[in-house]
Amino acid sequence: MINFIAGIDSSSAALNAERTRMEVIAQNIANADVTHGVDGQPYQRQSVVFETVLRDKEQSLQALGPQPKLVQVARIEKDRRPFKTVFNPDHVDADATGFVSMPNVNTHEEMADLIAASRSYEANLSVIRTARTMAIQSLSIGKR
Repeated sequence: MINFIAGIDSSSAALNAERTRMEVIAQNIANADVTHGVDGQPYQRQSVVFETVLRDKEQSLQALGPQPKLVQVARIEKDRRPFKTVFNPDHVDADATGFVSMPNVNTHEEMADLIAASRSYEANLSVIRTARTMAIQSLSIGKR
C-alpha cells in the first residue's frame, strides 16, 4: 500500500517553514530604512535557517526503509554584515561627520529571496494537491 500521508506531512512541514521565511523577509523589507531601533542601533537583517528532522526518531524504523524527513525552522539569526553608511548630515541619527548608519538590508536581495520562498511554497502546495488526487483515484480503483 502506498502511503500518501508521509508526502503530505513533508510538504505540510515545508509549507510552515516557507511561511516563516516569507514573514521574516517581509519584516526585513518593512524595516529597511529603520535607523534607530529599541537598542539604539539600525535594524539588523534576519534570515531563517532550516533543518531536517526524522519523524519518529525514537523508533527503530530501519526495517521499513528510508523514512521521510521533515523540514523545520532551526532558528532565525541576525545577519553579521556591517551596516551601510550614508552621508546625510540633516538626518536625526547622523554622527558628527554627517554619516548615518543604515540597516544591512538589501531590498533587491530580499525580493529575490521572497520569490524563491514563494515558488517553493507553491511547489509544496502542488505536491499536496497531486497526492490528494492520487489518493482519491486509488480509492476509486475498486469501484470500477
